[in-house]
Amino acid sequence: MSLYRAFLAVSCSLTLLAAPSAVWPQAAAASNPEAYMAPHATRAPIMAATRVGERIIAAGDYGTVLLSDDAGRKWRQARTPTRATLTALYFIDAQRGWVVGHGGVVLVTQDGGEHWAPMAALEREAVPFAVYFSDAQHGLVVGAFGFAAVTDDGGRSWKKTTISRGEYADQHLYNIFAGPKGALWVAAEGGTVFRSSDDGASFAAVPLPYKGSIWGGLVLHDGVVLVWGMRGRVLRSENGGRTWAEVPSGTQQALTAGLQLAGGDIVIAGLGGAVIRSGDGGRTFSARIRPERQSHTALIEAGGALLTFTLAGIGGDID
Repeated sequence: MSLYRAFLAVSCSLTLLAAPSAVWPQAAAASNPEAYMAPHATRAPIMAATRVGERIIAAGDYGTVLLSDDAGRKWRQARTPTRATLTALYFIDAQRGWVVGHGGVVLVTQDGGEHWAPMAALEREAVPFAVYFSDAQHGLVVGAFGFAAVTDDGGRSWKKTTISRGEYADQHLYNIFAGPKGALWVAAEGGTVFRSSDDGASFAAVPLPYKGSIWGGLVLHDGVVLVWGMRGRVLRSENGGRTWAEVPSGTQQALTAGLQLAGGDIVIAGLGGAVIRSGDGGRTFSARIRPERQSHTALIEAGGALLTFTLAGIGGDID
């Protein structure tokens, strides 16, 4: 049996035709609120991934959290107290981290993702896309239709806040990324990013010369800001967002996840197997399409390899 499910990937909304019954028994899902310990959990749609020390942690559909301690060669599933789709992860060190998901779910771990406990939930209707903590107490969650909430007690309680105002008020907030000296960025739809210079206490809209959705961003080692999104758009700023230049990406596929490698190269991946790469600080990119044509949701560098995470589960290496 197949059915349509809405999956929220890293900083975007996607619709995927999936066959969950092959991995997730429906009877078990109905009777047990904990994540089902699936024999093929690495095939679950993955929405987010992060690296903390030598460990890689990935999260996704049906409350799935996967752990790897050998650079992604082997994976095991952690137990979580939810069946909700988990959409975003953030760790402040190798032990302490949070994951958020559909229905306003917030979980916390104190042991590197081995065990997870529920924290105070966000609004039940909340669809979070990104979570960020500046320290063990202060956190920010953003999501669909301008939703944003902050905590100053590690997630024990949450208070709604406003990032997007006026004409931007109901725009989806897709991704949070940090820069130096307290700078924090939120990527949004409608050709807008929001910038904070006070660790998220306040934000100002930064219009872009492109009016489509921006699904992610990155502050490079040299302070250059890159953002990316719909139709393969990549924009670059050398002055903290005051001016922007559009950089040809070589693809029309939406771009969803990116990182700067330890050696300095930039890799951004997207839908339909699209991968673009830059060796000159994002001034130019080369593009290719991976043969499996999966939709990427996260990229992680580990063990000298670049690992992909997709809506079909754990992906392969990008050479």
